[in-house]
Amino acid sequence: MENMLPNMENTEQSLEKADDNYKVPNLEKGIAVIEYLSSRAEGETLQEIKQALDISQTTAYRILNTLVRLDYLSFSEDAKRYKLTRKLLTLGFRALNEHNLLETVLPHLRDLRDRVKETACFGVLGDEKGIFIEQARGHHAFCFVLSPGKPFELHCSAPGKAIMAYLPVTVRNRYLSYMTFPRYNSRTITSREAYLEELEKVYQQGYALDNEEELSGVICVGAPVLNYTGYPCGSIWISGPKDRLTEEQLRSTVQIVKEIAGQISSELGYRRV
Repeated sequence: MENMLPNMENTEQSLEKADDNYKVPNLEKGIAVIEYLSSRAEGETLQEIKQALDISQTTAYRILNTLVRLDYLSFSEDAKRYKLTRKLLTLGFRALNEHNLLETVLPHLRDLRDRVKETACFGVLGDEKGIFIEQARGHHAFCFVLSPGKPFELHCSAPGKAIMAYLPVTVRNRYLSYMTFPRYNSRTITSREAYLEELEKVYQQGYALDNEEELSGVICVGAPVLNYTGYPCGSIWISGPKDRLTEEQLRSTVQIVKEIAGQISSELGYRRV
């Protein structure tokens, strides 16, 4: 047994060396650049990226220009800043395993926008929050516009509530474990108990409402998009100013949002039992 120990140690060392041989340092640095820029919506300069990631200027320049050439980054000549493009978002969306989901949603999103005149949006669940994916801009001179990839809270947004209300309990509990319920104003739900009550209400009525719970003066109406298993693979919603979404207009909008969410779900194979 004692005679075997040196051989085992040599084997472990050989495996470690083999692992090192299969590493691609510049690929790791390229991924680090992408992850770093993912949290910087305004972009960063070459110098800022180089210093933050502790890589040489030559290496940083080569990585950045390669990512620009492959359309993963864009570069502003005026600001001298590098920013992520939507290409990664597209790749990530494909990884959701929902066959042609966005292609199915988009025409209905435009239909929703045309019928209610307000900006219509589509989003999905991310690791801990929701992620805004796509929108059809409203027809009004003043309308809400979001940036693809922008996260949204689950406790005070219409899409967040709409998705959470239809999740299996085990999955919902996992997301609940991440939630801190930050308060934005007096209308924001700030406790797990109140939130669960709200989700039960959403489930029963088939739609969710953000009644100025995050931004004062802004109302959102959302409904879940369900796949063939009944799982909420996303949500559609509209956002508009309180002054335009009067009580009568809101009632009409709720019915339209629910109707179109139902149409999308049906095309994805969902059948109500």
